[in-house]
Amino acid sequence: MKKIAMLLATVLMATSIVACGSKEPAETPGAETPGAETPAATETKEITISTKFVDDEQTAISLKKVVEAVNERSNGSLELKLFTGGTLPIGKDGMEQIVKGSDWILVDGVNFLGDYVPDYNAITGPFLYTTFDEYLAMTKTPLVEELNAKIEEDHGVKVMSLDWVFGFRSMMTKKPIKTPEDMKGLNIRVPTSQLYTYTIEAMGGNPVSMPYPDTYAAIQQGVIDGVEGSIMTYYGTQQYENVKEYSLTNHLLGVSAVVISDDLWAELTEEQQTILSEEFEKGMQDNLAETIKAEDEFADLLKAEGVSFHEVDAEAFLKAAEPVYTKFDNWTPGIYERILEELEKIKAAQ
Repeated sequence: MKKIAMLLATVLMATSIVACGSKEPAETPGAETPGAETPAATETKEITISTKFVDDEQTAISLKKVVEAVNERSNGSLELKLFTGGTLPIGKDGMEQIVKGSDWILVDGVNFLGDYVPDYNAITGPFLYTTFDEYLAMTKTPLVEELNAKIEEDHGVKVMSLDWVFGFRSMMTKKPIKTPEDMKGLNIRVPTSQLYTYTIEAMGGNPVSMPYPDTYAAIQQGVIDGVEGSIMTYYGTQQYENVKEYSLTNHLLGVSAVVISDDLWAELTEEQQTILSEEFEKGMQDNLAETIKAEDEFADLLKAEGVSFHEVDAEAFLKAAEPVYTKFDNWTPGIYERILEELEKIKAAQ
């Protein structure tokens, strides 16, 4: 019996070995077949957005909405990351990132486009516009379309928008300003831009170039006597804690461009391009609507913080600023006259 049991065990073991070695394993549905190509996973394109605006300012608030909408709508193919308050390079340095082809979107002054195509400074020159609508209409003219085509062709900068307005810029200072005479001797912060430098000089002040995030401490330390900017910027950056006089010169329209490298744009799919274009357009409309609505509200908030508002001699400042348009030898001859012609058409159509 013992021999029979051992024989049966040996036979069963051999049968099992043969079965395991000879039978092909069953294929699992959906399993990879050796040698077959595996579909590539969807890659996420990360894009940095850099802006000078702090989190409480309307432009930054609207940009956050854009980022959320793009990231959600792209289903993971795009990941926008927003850096506010000048955390990453802005201004000239930020524009250089775009020109170099970095995976960036910069939201900053139109004047920084003027460093590459000088006529951009002409369309945002001092005392040109009295309403937002006049400027918004100007950005749709053939004149501006030509500028956008030129900067893309010559420098690889794609202009997605020139329309992110944040209000007319006026003077935030330690003393009231009503005439150009009142500006004499005042050190006023300006962006790193010839247009702003020449404008403040023409208005009677001493322009001091520095990044906006540095201005709060600079006023406290007496390095500068004030800054020029919109009512939104005044409240959003809490400059009312340092200076209490807001003089309504309305010398320049505060507006930002949204720009991206042409190389980066070309890397995106048509769907991704559409998503970015549409969501930034929605963000611009949101920024515009909220800016218009908030201007009166911010005036009341500033008054509650002890800020005094002052009307100015507009004609005196307009006359003082006229020489600015003669300062730029690199502007296209006749550009100022062409802008005025377009403005006449715009005003006639409104």
